[in-house]
Amino acid sequence: MPIDTSVNLEQNAPEIARDRLLRKIAEDATLPTLGAVVSKVVEITSSGEDSIAKLAHFVLADVALTQKILRLSNTIHYRTRATAPVTTISRAIFLLGFDTVKTGALAMLLVDCFKDKKHAKSVRKELVHALCASIVGRELAQRSHYQDAEEAAVAALFKNIGRVLVASFDHVLYGRIQAMQTSGQANAADASSLLLGCSYDRFGEMALQDWKIPDTIIQSLGALPAGEQKKAGHRNEWLKQVATFSDGVASLVLTTGTDNLSVRCKPLLQKFGKVLELDQIKLEEMLARVTQETRQLAESMDIALPAAGDTDEMLSADGEFPSEFLLKSFNADQMQQAERYASGKPRNARDLLLAGVQDVTQMLASDQIKLNDMILLVLETLYSSMGFRFATVCLRDPSSSSFMARVSVGELYAERQRGFVFPMKVEQDVFHLAMTNNADLMISDATAPKIQKLLPSWHRALLPDALSFIVLPLVIQKKSLGFFYADRAIAAEEGVPPDETALIKTLKSQLLAAMMRG
Repeated sequence: MPIDTSVNLEQNAPEIARDRLLRKIAEDATLPTLGAVVSKVVEITSSGEDSIAKLAHFVLADVALTQKILRLSNTIHYRTRATAPVTTISRAIFLLGFDTVKTGALAMLLVDCFKDKKHAKSVRKELVHALCASIVGRELAQRSHYQDAEEAAVAALFKNIGRVLVASFDHVLYGRIQAMQTSGQANAADASSLLLGCSYDRFGEMALQDWKIPDTIIQSLGALPAGEQKKAGHRNEWLKQVATFSDGVASLVLTTGTDNLSVRCKPLLQKFGKVLELDQIKLEEMLARVTQETRQLAESMDIALPAAGDTDEMLSADGEFPSEFLLKSFNADQMQQAERYASGKPRNARDLLLAGVQDVTQMLASDQIKLNDMILLVLETLYSSMGFRFATVCLRDPSSSSFMARVSVGELYAERQRGFVFPMKVEQDVFHLAMTNNADLMISDATAPKIQKLLPSWHRALLPDALSFIVLPLVIQKKSLGFFYADRAIAAEEGVPPDETALIKTLKSQLLAAMMRG
């Protein structure tokens, strides 16, 4: 008698769908790269005092990401806190905060991986959900006593990665799961388990494991017990609570008008309020910030928000002045994308330098700024405003009786920084002469015989193709502390006009003032 296998095949269908989808995702070459990038950014969080510099380097290495972070920094929400346009990543980190830039960078990388997939409407919906959840997670991290609490924003960002993946790679299956939810036949977990073979959360865990995402992030996707939550006994349990709460809030923020939002969130407040130290007033204050920032972040990434129902109206209620009443200033995007000379120098270098001077002025007025942050800001301003390919700050190191590069940006910055070292003993070379005479040097053509004679052997070996460069000595009370150095692989025939020279000298003077103060 033939064996009827139809029942077994139907029972195995969800598992087959899950495994087929996982294989399809594994074949997408961009996604493992996303995993490596996420791991790198999470690592930056715990890298100590130089974490700001590392984050700035990470962002600057990606031109598209740099533009998106600067665009976010110049949105109405953030620009109402500052008067000048933000044109450097260092200033963006200072203005937005380290955690905001870090989470924003991760969100932008996530969006870039998925926003061009087919069925953009569904994918867009899930991506905005992820962005909103990450903002909630960051809000909760700011009030936490746990070390490295900001990882909660990353956990919240990836809480619905399972939904993002299914919407991106199997839109028909995604639609069937959504239909079951909408009709009331099952909730999201049951519907995805029935049709996909596992819950969205479990599917997301399997994908993140393949991408080598840190275990703490993966574990935060797990399910929590029903009912009111008990206070977490350890950080991993707290991350799971934050991720689940953030995911729930995001669902309501994106489907509920503002009039009913706090009411709809009451079940979440009852379940998580005590363990996350939230009451009704704190929740409402947080919801106002979250709805506002969700729009700003989505707009900075060119994601059109849903227009149906009350969602668009709700997300527009940002509590700020209408844009037509705000004092207009430079367009940061246009400033960064201006035409360039053959050397790579932007034709609007003066405007970029002026914006940098304004950034430094505001930093000097703050009691939060650290000298290392100021050095990085000035260096990045010179690098981006003048179109250099490599820039560094070289400082005196008494322990080794040498000058050595301490902070660098641009091409091969890490490799070149290691080799940028020379003895303190005064020699007849361009660097010692600049410091001894406290003379700012602007070399438009390094092949000139007089300059060639003054280039030390270590510089010829390290940067043999440097055809134009600047040296700005840092001298206080006749003591040489070091200098700024920046170069190009192309001669700068356009030179440096007096107005740009004045602004460069102003930047250097501002840094010297900060060094004397601190």
